[in-house]
Amino acid sequence: MLVVTTENVPGKRVREVKGQVFGVVVRSRGIGGNIMAGLRSLAGGEIHEYTSLLEEARRHALDRLVTNASAMGANAVVMMRYDSSEIGQTMSEIVAYGTAVVLEPDA
Repeated sequence: MLVVTTENVPGKRVREVKGQVFGVVVRSRGIGGNIMAGLRSLAGGEIHEYTSLLEEARRHALDRLVTNASAMGANAVVMMRYDSSEIGQTMSEIVAYGTAVVLEPDA
């Protein structure tokens, strides 16, 4: 499935708009990861534990978005975006969202 952050896809036209689509993931690093990240934050620089967690969560949210768009009968998602927020102090919510569409070649 084609997933783009743009409104249009060169050489394609939107034949049908299926509607909004999203994929949500909530992740927690866990106590061990939080302790390690806390120790790393004292020294400054990148906190690899959180970077890995968020990269994996974004991939998982995108996979869910694609699954949901396929279930709607779409073959593409346009205007895809990510959003994130904290839930408490130990969890992160990642949302991938966009518009599920059916694309076809320009005539």
